[in-house]
Amino acid sequence: MKINEVTNGMNEVSVSGEITEISQPKEITTRFGMNRVATAKLKDETGEIQLSLWGKQIDMVSVGDKVEIVNGYTKDFHGQIQLNVGKNGSLNKL
Repeated sequence: MKINEVTNGMNEVSVSGEITEISQPKEITTRFGMNRVATAKLKDETGEIQLSLWGKQIDMVSVGDKVEIVNGYTKDFHGQIQLNVGKNGSLNKL
């Protein structure tokens, strides 16, 4: 699947691309306790999408890395489509 084919509310999303930007991680409290979250931009030849990175995922990737998201999902976050790995998905460096 290409990034320009991704829409809000999708499940089982598998895309690959290059990390072009990563925000500074923020410490937040979730129902599971304290965690870190950052937002990255994932780009392929068709476009780019926001990618939510949690905990260890933040340390796994750097700007310029090529990655693949397998079995992710999308949701609307502040009016933009955001790709999430989720508990059933995976983030893999290529």
